[in-house]
Amino acid sequence: VDDEGREMPVGERGELQIRGTSMFVEYWNRPDATESSFVDGGWFRTGDVAFIDADGFMSIVDRIKDLIIRGGENIGCGQVEAALLAHPHVIEAAVYSVPDERLGEEVGATLYATPELDVDELREFLTHHLARHEIPRYIFTTQQPLARTATGKVLKRELRIEGVERVQNGR
Repeated sequence: VDDEGREMPVGERGELQIRGTSMFVEYWNRPDATESSFVDGGWFRTGDVAFIDADGFMSIVDRIKDLIIRGGENIGCGQVEAALLAHPHVIEAAVYSVPDERLGEEVGATLYATPELDVDELREFLTHHLARHEIPRYIFTTQQPLARTATGKVLKRELRIEGVERVQNGR
C-alpha cells in the first residue's frame, strides 16, 4: 500500500501489510506499538517495501526505515548498496541518510573497498546503475571490514553517526 493505505498497482513499490489467523494480535504491554503497527481491521504494517510483478509474485526489496527521502524522492538503501557492490573494488557497502538543509536528506555510504578504488570512477560506474539522485553524495572508504553485530548484521547506525560527523566536520 502507499502512504495513505491505498493498494499499489502491479510493479509499483509500497509497504507490505499482512493479516491472518496465525498473526499475533498485539505487542505485550505496548499499546502504543500495537496502535501504530496495526491498521484498517487488523492489517500489520511490516515495515518492508515490496511489489507484486505481472505474474503475481511478490518481491521484498527494502525496509521503510532504510529509505532516504532526498528532495521528495524515495531512495532505497538496499538498491544503492546493490549497485555499489556490483563494482569490482567494493567489498562491503552500507548506505544511509545524511541530513541536508536544502533537500532534507542526502545519500551517504561507507565502503570496505580495495586500495585500487577510485571514488570518481565509482561515481561514473554508478551512473549506469542508478538514477543521478541515488548516487551517494558522500562516500567514505576503509580497507577494513565493516563493523558487525554478533549476528553478522552491519552496524549501519554507528556508520551513519560516524558519516554524519565527518560531513559536519568537513572531513
